[in-house]
Amino acid sequence: MSVSRPHQDPPARSYPPVLVLLTLAAGAFGIGTTEFAVSGLLPGIAAEFDVSFSVAGWAATLYALGVFVGAPLLIVVGRRFEQRRFLLVLMGLFVVGNLATALGSSFGLVLVGRVVTALAHGAFLGTGSILASRVVPPHRRTRAIAFMFTGLTLATLVGAPIATWVSTTWSWRLSFLGIGAIGVLTLACILLCIPRGTAGEPLRLGAELRALRNPQLLLAMLVTILGPAGFFTSITYIAPITLDVTGTPESWITFYLTVFGLGLFVGNLVGGRLADINLMGLLTWSLAMLTAVLLVFWLAAGSVVVTLVAVFLMAATGFATVSPIQRLVMERAERAGAPNLAASMNIGMFNLGNAIGAWLGGVVIHAGLGSASPNLAGAALAGAALVVALLIARRARNDSARDITHDDPAAATTV
Repeated sequence: MSVSRPHQDPPARSYPPVLVLLTLAAGAFGIGTTEFAVSGLLPGIAAEFDVSFSVAGWAATLYALGVFVGAPLLIVVGRRFEQRRFLLVLMGLFVVGNLATALGSSFGLVLVGRVVTALAHGAFLGTGSILASRVVPPHRRTRAIAFMFTGLTLATLVGAPIATWVSTTWSWRLSFLGIGAIGVLTLACILLCIPRGTAGEPLRLGAELRALRNPQLLLAMLVTILGPAGFFTSITYIAPITLDVTGTPESWITFYLTVFGLGLFVGNLVGGRLADINLMGLLTWSLAMLTAVLLVFWLAAGSVVVTLVAVFLMAATGFATVSPIQRLVMERAERAGAPNLAASMNIGMFNLGNAIGAWLGGVVIHAGLGSASPNLAGAALAGAALVVALLIARRARNDSARDITHDDPAAATTV
């Protein structure tokens, strides 16, 4: 398959790459804020529409489902669009969805707004990661993807707390209006900072669907599901862990979540830099550390110091794998002929992993294994991701050895 590099390179030559990356990070910040802030807005939604907290939780559940379904759907629909125009359409959906949520006169309309917003999530981050990797030199690609994902981590540190404060001080509707305003700002940045003509390769749907059966690509996506699921299994149940086992008051939960957000931010930056040096090395070591941290957290959650350190480290080691996994999936997808669909589907897989982790954490608690048991379940998921990553690394080494042998048959006698 031939790629016309001059067709893809203009954004790097015509616009400073930092402007493109800042624009993508702004969009990721808005997306992360609307995803993470909803937990803090649920009390206001439940009170206004007189529904239980669990029913109000459908605003989060349907969003996650919308991300999982919306990524491949929007990529198929957007096959006729150039990247700049496609990003404009996706961010337009984001704005419309948040406005519909903010102005919904019934709980059902609020849920519709959440689903519309979610449809843009995976496709924007997937398309954005492809664009980010193409506006920088090859040795900085993972760093560029990590820069875009910085918007997500900042959403946990800044966006979600502010949205929650606005909701408790004034109204949850005002929070969603503010998030919609972030989308409007991102639309303006796309128009100003991303040039026309940045079209990717045409989407050949049949070829992309066939490529999704590629074992190496499927293994990479499996790491996406299992790895982040490890730390989300724990953080989803940080309240019972810290209240029942650590023994800290409920007021500390916000502090733990802030430490978690800081860990996401640090892990994302460090992971992006180190993965450009040794992608598989960073991925395997991060997953090994995540497994170990969760095991220690399970065994010693009664210590406040251990809990604080574990919350930071599990976020840092867990999120350090996100941009490397996205790059790994993109590389495997390009080799298999499915760069567009797989890059966006992988974002949906991340959310699927979150859902699996949250479900499994609830299962082990209800099974009577104790309030700290989600840490053990998370360690099992992270350990499984590590096994898959080691398998991918071994297959990659074998493929490299075969390539060397094919290029130089005499090398086979020296191995």
